[in-house]
Amino acid sequence: MNIKSPQTLVNEAMNEITTISPLEALEMSNKNQCNLIDIRDGTELQKLGRIENSFHISRGLLEFSIHPESAFVQNNNLDLNKEMVLFCAAGGRSALAVKTLKEMGFKKVSHIEGGFGYMSNSGFKVIK
Repeated sequence: MNIKSPQTLVNEAMNEITTISPLEALEMSNKNQCNLIDIRDGTELQKLGRIENSFHISRGLLEFSIHPESAFVQNNNLDLNKEMVLFCAAGGRSALAVKTLKEMGFKKVSHIEGGFGYMSNSGFKVIK
């Protein structure tokens, strides 16, 4: 059996996707040029807080929720013409998620290096 490790999958994804710094993401967010999408689980948000002006779509529901015809996109007025900037706790899940969104056909999609951990120390407002 030749089963890839999760880290191998993340490393492969990193070669195919765009990674931006928390400061780049903050600037894009402040200029209303992106949708910040938090893919952490609900329990992580309850425990650590959430980033102001971010959308929460847990990783398990991402592909279903971000489809243009989904109720989530329509109910939350998610602007699919803007850059989709994903983040998780540290960057692994969001790297895999960005790769999946690219496979779905999204062109403007990236993830934040270091995830929530780096963002909370880079000027993003965390709401508890």
